[in-house]
Amino acid sequence: MRVHVGVAAKRQDIPARVLDKVRTVIEIAFPVPPDVIRGREWHGRGISLFGWTNEPDDSRRPPLISEHDGRIIGVNGHLADPADVAKLPDDSVGGCFSAWIARDGELTASTAINRVCPVFYAETPELHIVGSRALLVHLIAQPVDRIDHDVLALQTMVRQGFFLSDETPYQGVSALRPSARLTVRGGVRTIAETPLPQAAPVPASARRRRAAIGELAEALVATVAPLRELGEPVNLALTGGRDTRVLAALLHAARVPFRATTNGLDPHPDVVIAREIAARLNVPHTVIAPPQTARRDAVLVEHPLSRAWETLRTCEGMTSAYESIVSYLPYSGRPTMSGQSGETLRAGSLNLLQTDLGDEALRRRIETTFRKDAKLFTPEADAHARELARPWLARADRLAALDHMYVWYKVGRWQAGARAGALRRGDPVRPFLDNRVVRAALALDQGWRLSEEVIYTLILRLAPELRDVAIEGKPWRFAASLPSRRRLPWRARPPAGHLAAEKTGGGWSWRTSPGPALTDVLREQVLGSLDALAPIVRPDEVRALFDGPVAAKPALAWHLYTVSTLLTGLYPGKRPEGLAEITVSRPDPAR
Repeated sequence: MRVHVGVAAKRQDIPARVLDKVRTVIEIAFPVPPDVIRGREWHGRGISLFGWTNEPDDSRRPPLISEHDGRIIGVNGHLADPADVAKLPDDSVGGCFSAWIARDGELTASTAINRVCPVFYAETPELHIVGSRALLVHLIAQPVDRIDHDVLALQTMVRQGFFLSDETPYQGVSALRPSARLTVRGGVRTIAETPLPQAAPVPASARRRRAAIGELAEALVATVAPLRELGEPVNLALTGGRDTRVLAALLHAARVPFRATTNGLDPHPDVVIAREIAARLNVPHTVIAPPQTARRDAVLVEHPLSRAWETLRTCEGMTSAYESIVSYLPYSGRPTMSGQSGETLRAGSLNLLQTDLGDEALRRRIETTFRKDAKLFTPEADAHARELARPWLARADRLAALDHMYVWYKVGRWQAGARAGALRRGDPVRPFLDNRVVRAALALDQGWRLSEEVIYTLILRLAPELRDVAIEGKPWRFAASLPSRRRLPWRARPPAGHLAAEKTGGGWSWRTSPGPALTDVLREQVLGSLDALAPIVRPDEVRALFDGPVAAKPALAWHLYTVSTLLTGLYPGKRPEGLAEITVSRPDPAR
């Protein structure tokens, strides 16, 4: 993992006390053991650039901080071609990254198209501060040793478990938007943005459709081609769904050695289908089962307070403890890959939730995304949510609006926070997050991508061996019947024998069925901190959520739990100790 922060003085030089503070607070904001942090600094006229990493040596390219033609450049994430570092901040560079560029009197920070490697910024009377960790930026900006939370901004964390805005949990700290450049020159800050690509109409002929999909395939292959030279196989987290199937096909077509790993119990569709995919492509496959009691009628889970502490530490209050964040392990250069954000190739997860593609139904999807569980929230919190939704509701093309909302928020805020856990362990390759891949995908018609013909054709182009492998959950969308008024001109013939895998009892999850014991722990924390939550939620509605023995809406209960622990000071602070694991029983052990 890499962390960068740039500091620019509005007048004269940066005070020494500020530089000393930067060096001190990095241990709080970097979620790894302090003894593995290595850093570099560059100081020029009115500008300082700091970089830190837990990488054990300087072998990874580009370097943490390097000089190119008089510019000092730091890169978070990875570049498809490390030599492209000299081109930054060019929007056409491949990879998954953000960049910091410094020289005397000037500081620039830039995001790629999905800002999944984030940039956060703040301003004080004497400084501009720009960094890759929101808490770090906030701590440097604070005149005293105190954290001030933006409580109203946290209303979206309670609703969705991530941010549907450019806000952060910290007062005065904002996230830079996708494809944006922040420049401080002569003490004055400016921000320029490049709009997301507008989708072209569906190609009129089969030949042109194949050519368009071919361009996307080429962009994907370019992201993994360098992995052929690593000397060890890529570890692919494989499931029974669409997105990791694309990656298996991609690695197969690019002739990159890989092995597959699946987490779950034997009867779960993910395990059943992943085994077949691995067999078809002749790659090793390992199944990792979750811990269970001896009778296999329950699972043991860590105490929510421990889970919340690690999530707050890693994701800075921008991801709910409902999510499973990858725990810390020493940094490793071994290549890993997962299907995170593969919905980009399918017009985004918000569109994928829709069965009715009518204008009014899509408008409601936009509004309910921002105003989910509206009756739970105070008038002030609801008014804030309405204002965040307003520019998206004003867009005439609803499919495009939901597609871009997915990139801005579900990837650019949720994934940006959640993937921090994995980045501590190494620098995983994420083809679906690559700057060029996202641009190629967004240039394709949203309805065409949403039909899943694009992704299905892409898989067959890369690995025809997977043609008849079942899919987890629902069948391919383009193969399902739709009313004639919504019949799409590019619809292909349904793939023969391509059926949904049957769900089994292996699909049970302790997070969505928390049981009484776990609910009691969540309830005690949330109801015990209602004063802290009162600016954004109605206490009576929160109590009603926990009325029964089991939380009525488990994800919402977890989101409330996360925000309540943030506001009551769980982190920064010492890791909780002595908390016993909690047993969560299956609702129907016989299955």
